[in-house]
Amino acid sequence: MVYVVPLLFLSHSLLLPRQFNLKTSNSETIFISEADQSFVIQLSSMSTYRSVKMEQKDYYSPPAPVANRPGIIRVTRDLPPAHYLFQINSFSLLAEEESIEKYESGLFEAGGYKWRLLLYPKGNKKRNGDGCISLYLQIADTETLPLGWQINVNFKFFVFDQIRDKYLTIEDAGAVKRFHQMKTEWGFDQLLLLGCFNDASNGYLVDDSCTFGAEVFIIEQKASWECVSMIKQPNNNTISFKIENFSNLDEDSYESPLQSIAGFKWKLVVYPYGDSSSNSAVSIFLSLAEASGVPPKRRLYVNKKLRVMDQISSNHWERSSANWFTTKEGGSNWGYSNFISLEKLRDESKGFLVEDAFIVEAEIVVMSKLKCAS
Repeated sequence: MVYVVPLLFLSHSLLLPRQFNLKTSNSETIFISEADQSFVIQLSSMSTYRSVKMEQKDYYSPPAPVANRPGIIRVTRDLPPAHYLFQINSFSLLAEEESIEKYESGLFEAGGYKWRLLLYPKGNKKRNGDGCISLYLQIADTETLPLGWQINVNFKFFVFDQIRDKYLTIEDAGAVKRFHQMKTEWGFDQLLLLGCFNDASNGYLVDDSCTFGAEVFIIEQKASWECVSMIKQPNNNTISFKIENFSNLDEDSYESPLQSIAGFKWKLVVYPYGDSSSNSAVSIFLSLAEASGVPPKRRLYVNKKLRVMDQISSNHWERSSANWFTTKEGGSNWGYSNFISLEKLRDESKGFLVEDAFIVEAEIVVMSKLKCAS
């Protein structure tokens, strides 16, 4: 009788399904456990164990290359590396030569830079690589690079599985390595266990021949950047604007001179007899006129106070509000169309209009400051 039983093997830190045809003369329930390269069947009605032959179906499960190490990703793929491959024939002779500690590959180009691979066939013993294959990526021709150079790189290594026609890839999980004058090589001290690598059934070393490779991707430092700061009571934070000869004004609006506060240019805009939305009142607005260094259509937070000054007793007419000013051509305004009625302004007892002049102020209490770069 034939049973098809699913089995989960732990390989490359992944659970990979495999199936087997099991041939037995009994019909009892079958339990399967793995013991090295043989398998043991326990029959539920028996107290003994008995080995049986298994016919493996064609499900590919790559051999586990090394002991588990956190942060290392090992995956198989069909596609060869994009940048470099090198093959070694008579690998055993290379490994047996006592005078050969490492093999340096030829130069190859990736991302506009020259690179080479450094292979330690017996392992880099200085870095705890004894009993393993050690492999490193080294940047070359550094003497041609500018002073203070540094290059951020994401790379992966390849080992060709000649039996299954697949490539085992090895890389640090999400790691970007920084190459610079004091650190010109990165890699893996324990890329593969020699026992696993030398076992021809794993496909890495077949007929004493093996193939390694690399992909190297440069992380360009072209990211946009911004920094926002909240500023309380910035320096020079009050704009004062005196409007004289009030009874003879003939313009719709008047603007104060530009004043720099926290690196931005601000002004007051006053409509003495009100703008189009007012109802017999003075209209007052604070305007962000220039915001150099900040891209268009960005927003700046401003908590502000607008006031008409009481020039006699300091009992000012004041309103507070918080608004988001937008950086755009022509400026961004926030204020009040009906800030103070003309009747109240003209009331001599209030002290707002003195000698046919009144004073308007804007005070920035808290604001955000934005710096951007790309």
